[in-house]
Amino acid sequence: MKDYPYNKNACRDIVAIHNEISERVKKRLQIFHRLWERGTEKEIFLELAFCLMTPQTKARQGEKAINILLEKDLVFRGDAGEIARHLNIVRFRNRKAEYLVAAREQFTDKGRIILKKTLREFADPKTMRKFLVSEVKGMGWKEASHFLRNIGLGRDLAILDRHILKNLLRAGCIDNVPESLTPPRYMLIEEKMADLAAALDIPLAGLDFVLWYMETGDIFK
Repeated sequence: MKDYPYNKNACRDIVAIHNEISERVKKRLQIFHRLWERGTEKEIFLELAFCLMTPQTKARQGEKAINILLEKDLVFRGDAGEIARHLNIVRFRNRKAEYLVAAREQFTDKGRIILKKTLREFADPKTMRKFLVSEVKGMGWKEASHFLRNIGLGRDLAILDRHILKNLLRAGCIDNVPESLTPPRYMLIEEKMADLAAALDIPLAGLDFVLWYMETGDIFK
């Protein structure tokens, strides 16, 4: 191991896990990339809806919630009250139902979803993220980064949830886990995570998966 300014044991663990799961991660990232290249407006919107479900809720529960709404034909039609009744498995279901409806209305024009079209108006994913955070109710920096990663645009973005922050601390990448993430603090830690990824010769999007896997034993999205 090179003389990194990080915790060497933690870095060895990260590299070992990356070597173990790198092919699975690569395939997952390829799926995300194809979604942006070939996905429909509705498919892109479903990823936004999923990310609106995830705050303080496990990712697989958020996915299950979206699948329930799809089965009930509520994602693109239901009002907030109808949607909330089927969101028992996520926290803050009433608020999240309102966020979903607001996003659907925001990205609908003449009865058609235009989220992908809207995002294409921005120069790069980081500019897209600023737009999503400022204009979409329920989207913080983590959720916007998560969404963009899931549609193949997260190569240079970090999803800073508690699992990731915990392992960045263990690796010596950060000095503490902040109680809250202001925009400047989020971007600073994102830069530090990118530096760690470069030092370990792991793509930033791949490092995210590795750190998540170390906490959950799962590769999802």
